[in-house]
Amino acid sequence: MAIKLSAFVATSIDGFIARKDGNIDWLNKANKQESELQDFGYSNFMKSIDIIVMGRNTFEQVLTFDKWPFEKKEVIVLCSKNIKISKTLSNTVKTSKESSNNLIDMLSKIGIRNIYVDGGLTIQSFILAHLLDEITITLVPILLGDGIPLFGPLIKDVQLQHLKTTTFNSGFVQIKYLLNKN
Repeated sequence: MAIKLSAFVATSIDGFIARKDGNIDWLNKANKQESELQDFGYSNFMKSIDIIVMGRNTFEQVLTFDKWPFEKKEVIVLCSKNIKISKTLSNTVKTSKESSNNLIDMLSKIGIRNIYVDGGLTIQSFILAHLLDEITITLVPILLGDGIPLFGPLIKDVQLQHLKTTTFNSGFVQIKYLLNKN
């Protein structure tokens, strides 16, 4: 069975994942306005995931949440410098300085099959390395005008194959794509 790398991310309509300072207050507000029962398929997505790979900035953002959202999932934080992992998370959170290709090779060799890639820069680097297989983008009905974009510069175009679009009464729109890795 082949390894599958997926991203599941929310953006503003104008393509930002956070404000310039990394703040996601707009996303937290939008999530609170949504029904407690509506998670946009996130729970089912997480059930399919073996491990999460995220960048340091995303890890630091997740640490500010009221509750650690990845209870029983192993998380690998990509970082160039050492970061301190609290004792409460040390059983499930590890760090890595490996390149994305080397890390995926290592995870594949130990039987990992489904990887959740999280964080803007991490998603970008996995796209550039032709490793990301699938991306689900949930568009939040807000315009920020400025912020941290989901996507950055590319060496060449990346063709996407549309899989599914789901609209929600609240104005959220979710689009799922396969990435052409050629």
